Amino acid sequence: MEDPIEYTLPGITQSQVNREKGFDFATALRAFMRQDPDVLLVGETRDLETAKTAIEAALTGHLVLSTLHANDAPSTVARLDEMGVEPFMISAALIGIVSQRLMRRVCTTCREPYHPDEQELGRFGLMAGKEAKVTFYRARHPDPSASTSCPDCKGSGYKGRVGVYEVLRINEDIATAISRGSSTDVIRQLALESGMKTLLGYSLELVRQGHTTLEEVGRLILTDSGLESERRARALSTMTCTGCGAGLEDGWLECPYCLTPRH
Repeated sequence: MEDPIEYTLPGITQSQVNREKGFDFATALRAFMRQDPDVLLVGETRDLETAKTAIEAALTGHLVLSTLHANDAPSTVARLDEMGVEPFMISAALIGIVSQRLMRRVCTTCREPYHPDEQELGRFGLMAGKEAKVTFYRARHPDPSASTSCPDCKGSGYKGRVGVYEVLRINEDIATAISRGSSTDVIRQLALESGMKTLLGYSLELVRQGHTTLEEVGRLILTDSGLESERRARALSTMTCTGCGAGLEDGWLECPYCLTPRH
């Protein structure tokens, strides 16, 4: 079910929503259920009726894929709750959430290598000492006085796009928290403890690999809440010794079992 159908895909039955004739997402979803499909794709979950119908389909053994607007993966649960979906239904039907953004890819022809100062790195929660061996790149912005520009990016400094993803896998602890109506912060903390990589963390990895720039991350991804989530994720990653795998406490500078320094 799509509104509108943008690409015709072979082997897939696609239907166009027509609200003027009463054929909306919820109506189409109920009609599709009678055909016993294996996988259902709902273009967008916009209202309670569509959300409940999609969840009921998921609870009867169908794989249901859909999209909705939310700030990040953990806040999707709050978005469904805001629509009026009961928490116990969300926890029973939901198996995973993927939050995504598109960032501009820095032009590999004219990009400029440089080393950000401590102030710029600190804005993203990075430490200059740990990033000393990383080569950062920045886009070459157009120079009005220059007679020629980069033939690949036409002087914009960027060419193409690269995806940034935040994947939240629903485990038993997260499902229990959802069914109890826990806040987004609690769900986010449980997701980080289970190994979820934040949007900011993923985008900074792309910066280290030379795919994009800190400028682009700051324009599109960086927020106060995102930075706090990434700091929590980094703190959790240092709670386990890299040498022997033992658990560490906050005040320990090294592992008391194998004496491996804490990073």
